[in-house]
Amino acid sequence: MEKHLGRFLDNLDRIVRAAIGAGRWLVIPLLILLFAQWPLRDLVHAYSREANDVAQWIFALYVAIAVTAATRAGTHLAADAWARRYTEKTRLRLVRAGALLGLLPWAIFIWIASRKIVVSSAMQLELFPDSYNPGYFLVKCALWVLSLLVIAQAILDIARPKIPGGGHP
Repeated sequence: MEKHLGRFLDNLDRIVRAAIGAGRWLVIPLLILLFAQWPLRDLVHAYSREANDVAQWIFALYVAIAVTAATRAGTHLAADAWARRYTEKTRLRLVRAGALLGLLPWAIFIWIASRKIVVSSAMQLELFPDSYNPGYFLVKCALWVLSLLVIAQAILDIARPKIPGGGHP
């Protein structure tokens, strides 16, 4: 049983790591699209709204992934200056408690509460409301990417807590 749990946690960790690895590259097309809007609008006189719409869904996916990346790296704003005074054992307990009592319930709530909105939007392939360009459903699907990655990371933090900036116990 413990062997299966270890394999499950290893696979979950690999999936989260892969999502973060892939997500970091979203910043490049995001920047290109954001910087391209002005020339497209003022010089080409076309496609600036399309560039903005694509940039919006790329940004939504990027932020959804970046939240978990920041959690894994321990770079969120935190009361770390005070927590450094605690023993390693206490800090590990706080990581577990935060994941179990904070992250996990919040992420599950978000995933369940947004179910109708996300599913409806994805099934309709919802368009952007102001430009009628495709892809708005991806902004809403990013909410599920966020919540599922947070759930996965919370499970990992409960099972294998890491001290931010430190290592495993």
